[in-house]
Amino acid sequence: MSMIVDRRELDFVLFELLDVESLLRHPRFHAYDRSAIQQMLDMAQKIAEQKFLPHAAEADANEPVIVDGKVKLPAATGAALRDYAEAGFFALPFSEEVGGLQAPWFLHTVITGMFSCANASVTNYAFLTIAAANLLSAFGSNTLRQTLLPPMLEGRWFGTMCLSEPQAGSSLGDITTTATERTDGLFRIKGTKMWISGGDHEISENIVHMVLAKIPGGPAGTKGISLFLVPKRRVGPDGTPGPLNNIALAGLNHKMGQRGTTNCLLNFGESGECLGYLIGEPHRGIEYMFHMMNEARIGVGHASTMAALGGYLHSAEYARTRTQGRRPDQKNPASPQVPIIEHADIRRMLLAQKAAAEGAQALCLYCAALVDELAILDDPNEKQWKASLLGLLTPVVKSWPSEHCLEANKWAIQILGGYGYTRDFPLERFYRDNRLNHIHEGTFGIQGMDLVGRKVGGDRGEALDRFVTMMRETATAALGIEELQPEAWRLDGCLDALVETTQALLACEDPLLRLANATVYLDAFGHIVLGWIWLRKALAATAALARSDLSEADRTFYEGKLVTCRYFSRYELPHSMTRLALCKSLEATCLDAPARIFGE
Repeated sequence: MSMIVDRRELDFVLFELLDVESLLRHPRFHAYDRSAIQQMLDMAQKIAEQKFLPHAAEADANEPVIVDGKVKLPAATGAALRDYAEAGFFALPFSEEVGGLQAPWFLHTVITGMFSCANASVTNYAFLTIAAANLLSAFGSNTLRQTLLPPMLEGRWFGTMCLSEPQAGSSLGDITTTATERTDGLFRIKGTKMWISGGDHEISENIVHMVLAKIPGGPAGTKGISLFLVPKRRVGPDGTPGPLNNIALAGLNHKMGQRGTTNCLLNFGESGECLGYLIGEPHRGIEYMFHMMNEARIGVGHASTMAALGGYLHSAEYARTRTQGRRPDQKNPASPQVPIIEHADIRRMLLAQKAAAEGAQALCLYCAALVDELAILDDPNEKQWKASLLGLLTPVVKSWPSEHCLEANKWAIQILGGYGYTRDFPLERFYRDNRLNHIHEGTFGIQGMDLVGRKVGGDRGEALDRFVTMMRETATAALGIEELQPEAWRLDGCLDALVETTQALLACEDPLLRLANATVYLDAFGHIVLGWIWLRKALAATAALARSDLSEADRTFYEGKLVTCRYFSRYELPHSMTRLALCKSLEATCLDAPARIFGE
């Protein structure tokens, strides 16, 4: 049994729930069918289990250190990433015209998730490189693409995203890094960037930094931010890496999790000219960054989901094999102890994990499939709608897993008791690693403001109304199945509350008051979306159970979907009603709380 992936669950989500084979019929994905996808998943699973998983604990225990001014990492880190590169996974989602394999984004998401579950710290280097290459491919000049994309897609050069600064954090409008144009069209980059994952190391020939900076004389705030490609080593006309580009490693940050990923404070242009290339047009850096946010936030949400899945698989295995105590109806103290999975509270904690991990995985892959739909749609109206739907779901797909799959990791630790808190098992590492996903690609609070302020407020709830109609259609279909009627009615009631609450927020003219409970609204909305996902899964399982040719294993699998749907609907979904009631009332306790009550 694999501890990094549930292939049976993947088959169900991809081919029964999402019907990805309908996407594969498009000429863009001509090289991929169900058989090809299974073969790629087999290869990815093998490499992840044999090359990434064995040294996950080593990467965690041996954090990056600076030796003679250079970052030192375990040798296994570079070796694992070379295997990843040789398999073609850096190039997987990119178009054939730039040297990629033109795979669907959902396949890239699934494969990256396996590696993340096996070893999140090492997988981060690939994740960041692909994100940087995505920006370069979308907005870089032809010359830059021709020169820099090949070594990135081959996995010889890595990439980073340099956004935050010590004084600015998430408030990007306050960054002070500058980019001054030279006569040859290059820019002198000067400033400091903080929290740069993968920012320095010796495991690739070069590092391509995507840096947000301001051109002097430009507009104030975020409107004056531009995007620059700044290599660690300057690049010659023939694409070979040259001398260092005056990017100084000022220090390493040591975080509670994902310890095998270097996290740096970098000074640009501190001891000489640091040269960068403008990406796209001046003052459009934030716009370009948001272009890749949908994909990146799906990736972070899926990484969080896979950490929860890893915890679930380990704790379920432990619960099946660990004997302790007796059932309450067993009075004889001499009777054999039972596996702890026989205790109802252990099954409660397993169901909580299963509901979160499997529900979030289906949501992540649904959003990844939307990315693929956008790549192949021709109808402008349908394309606009799918883009709006993906935009609406992006704050959810990032934030709900990073909050509630972390909670799932807590339950996994609890099932193991004292062992769960030790390094004998990977569960405490899963928890520490997963805690970082809460802040990656924007905090929970930022996602809430994005949802209420931009996604719902931007079109006055138009996209949300259409999505609510979609979810109601699922509930209506479920009403026709007696076993699912309670769950259908419960989801429908939550949708009524969501519509009423949204109307109250949109009618509020005070932006501070409207956003005061944005995070609470996001969490409630996320619960409803997951309730919809689970009802869809239950409908698919019900259809499958009507077949007469099912094996006993398949029947058990599908019955598990119905039980887990019932669990989520009855134990988790009702929380959304409490949160929505708070938002609908325009509750102002947090907004009005005087700063002085928290100390001098």
